Amino acid sequence: MTNNKTVTHFFPPKMHPGKMVVYVFLGLWSAFTAFVIFWVILSSFKTNSEIFRNVFSFPKKFQFINYATALSAEKFGLFFLNSIIVTSASVIILLAISAPASYVLSRVRFPGRRFLTSLYVAGIGIPYSITLIPLFVIMTKLALINTLHGLVLIYVSLSIPFTVYILTGFFSSLPSELEEAGIIDGCNDFQVFGHIMLPLASPGLITAAIFNGIGLWNEYQLVLVFVSNQAKRTIALGLYSMQNSMEYTGNWVGLFAGVTIIMLPTIVLFVILSGRMISGLTMGGVKS
Repeated sequence: MTNNKTVTHFFPPKMHPGKMVVYVFLGLWSAFTAFVIFWVILSSFKTNSEIFRNVFSFPKKFQFINYATALSAEKFGLFFLNSIIVTSASVIILLAISAPASYVLSRVRFPGRRFLTSLYVAGIGIPYSITLIPLFVIMTKLALINTLHGLVLIYVSLSIPFTVYILTGFFSSLPSELEEAGIIDGCNDFQVFGHIMLPLASPGLITAAIFNGIGLWNEYQLVLVFVSNQAKRTIALGLYSMQNSMEYTGNWVGLFAGVTIIMLPTIVLFVILSGRMISGLTMGGVKS
């Protein structure tokens, strides 16, 4: 009897062929993505001659100088610092604005709540390219062109609909009994939100922070339009400038090092917080 239970538990039930095809495709795609990332990182430690001799070989000696070259070329270190400032500031301000708005939309019943929620959802479908001209006119009148705080303002305003959508679903999944218990204990609405609901919403906040952080870190179109001053550029635009210069110098290993510098922060962030992000998405998808 024990052996039958063990065998039944070890072997999963028969999987549907269509589902099996999906799993195989996702597994192959994941393996290919991991291989490309590993190959780029490995190539960043080679010399140019090693790359042209055999693109899949291991470096005979790890060339850490490639990273020093990448950071010094075309003000790449400054671009990296600008990206850290803009991305971190945007994510912090974005969560500070979106979390209270999402809490009110999901927990408070008032006239027009559904319409306002639908309005936020509709904002997700508006492409950035449509907003470029009116945004440029507004930013010019406010003298915010070629400024990092102006870029932060644009990032925050365009990312609010997506962030509110994620957090609204998550706040809706939290049990209402906790709010009632807080009110019985004498908490006002702000205390219930700040001391009870917001800590419980940390997986959802981390999920929104990861998605927005990765998206804003790699954002290229907006910074290309609104930032022409080279000292104010972010790392995505800096990589494009670096790629143009590396084509003339032939320093391909420096370009690989630059790509690695861009990839690593988002990869490390995702690996460290992926568990919290998955739990946030799972809980946010279920209404209580």
